[in-house]
Amino acid sequence: MEKKIVLRTKGVGKYFYDPVKFKVLDDISFEAYSGEFLTLVGKSGSGKSTLLYILSTMDTEYEGELFIDEEKITGQNLNKLAAIRNKNIGFVFQFHYLLPEFSCLKNVMVPALKLGKFSHEEVEQQAYERLDMLGIKDQALKPASKLSGGQQQRVAIARALINNPKIIMCDEPTGNLDSKNTQIVFDIFKQITKEFNQTIIAVTHDNDFAKASDRTIELADGKIISHGLKT
Repeated sequence: MEKKIVLRTKGVGKYFYDPVKFKVLDDISFEAYSGEFLTLVGKSGSGKSTLLYILSTMDTEYEGELFIDEEKITGQNLNKLAAIRNKNIGFVFQFHYLLPEFSCLKNVMVPALKLGKFSHEEVEQQAYERLDMLGIKDQALKPASKLSGGQQQRVAIARALINNPKIIMCDEPTGNLDSKNTQIVFDIFKQITKEFNQTIIAVTHDNDFAKASDRTIELADGKIISHGLKT
C-alpha cells in the first residue's frame, strides 16, 4: 500500500547573518511518509538541527516551501502556526524539558489541556494510557524530578504523544541516554510508527540508531547528499 506524504519541503534554503552572511541550508527538497521512522544525520554544522527547526514551524525565516499534510505552512501567521504545531506535531528533545515540580501525569497532560479538545477527566485518562504504553504508569504521580534520566525521557515521549500528532520531531532524543535506555526509546519509536502510523523525524549523531530507522537522510554543508531508500 502506498504511504501518504505527511510532510514535504520544496527548495528550502536558510541563511545565517552573524558574523557574516552564510547559507546554512541549500535547496532542501524531500518527503516524509505516514508511519515512517526517518532520521536526519550529518556532521556538526551540516544543518540538520536548523532544518528540524524549520520543519517544526518554529523558524519562519527561510526560502522555499514547507507542507504538512498537504497544507502549505510557509507564510502562515504565528497564531495559525501555533495551532498547527499543537495539533500535528509532538516534540522530543535531548533534554526532556519537563516541569520538575509537576507530577509525571501533569507534565503529560499540559499539551492536551492547552489544545482544549477534551475534558480534564478525558485528558487525564489519555495521559495514563500513554504512560502505561511506555511502561511508567506506576510513576505517574511522582514529581518528574524524582525519576531517572531514562524515565524522564519516556515521560517526555508520552507528552509528545498526548495530542495524537501526525509527526513526532526529535532532536538528539537519545543524546543523554545509556545504551539500554537508547534501545528502549528506539523500540518505542518503532512501535509508534508501526501501530499508530505516526511519523518520526529524528536528528541524531548515533549511527546505530540511524541505521536501524526506516530511512536516513544525510546532510553535508547544508545540502542533502543522500536520501536513503523509501521503505
